[in-house]
Amino acid sequence: MPFNAPPNTAAWRHVEARDGFEVAFFHPRADGYRIEGCTTAVEGGQTWMVTYLIDLDSRWTTRSVQVANRTAAGTHQADLQSDGAGNWRVNGEPAPHLTGCLDVDLESSAMTNTLPIHRLDPPAGARVSAPAAYIRALDLRVDRLEQDYTRVEDDGRHYDYVSPAFDFSCRLTYDASGLVLDYPGIATRTT
Repeated sequence: MPFNAPPNTAAWRHVEARDGFEVAFFHPRADGYRIEGCTTAVEGGQTWMVTYLIDLDSRWTTRSVQVANRTAAGTHQADLQSDGAGNWRVNGEPAPHLTGCLDVDLESSAMTNTLPIHRLDPPAGARVSAPAAYIRALDLRVDRLEQDYTRVEDDGRHYDYVSPAFDFSCRLTYDASGLVLDYPGIATRTT
């Protein structure tokens, strides 16, 4: 299902899992989008912030990610590059554990669950695998995250999401631009 172009900006309030807020800005480019955002939160009594810059190609495949965090312990930075075919480099080094991943998923971000939905267009009832390069909020460690999305209805606005590594599942609700509106237990869209 084709989505409308994203708005210039969107924001989410993080709920239950952490207290926090995320703001993202969407910049159309000739060859895709650049998404610039920031998340701040308190989780388990610890404060942190994460800033990100994500470049996507015209198919919404992640091509590069620059991410930085700040905690009371200091700052970290990470740079990820992808060839768009599932091959990655993390801080300049090959990352074979990410082979086959086409998306980035930031632990700190509700927005990044938008990326695979724009790439995928399964029929209602179809379940698709969308493994992602998963970046942790506190130390920016990059792991592989297996995840599945099942399109629930023909309108393309509801997907059942499963992340076996976290024994987590929920029904995600999206708007006409394919941006997350409701991520149960994680975040809700505020604008």
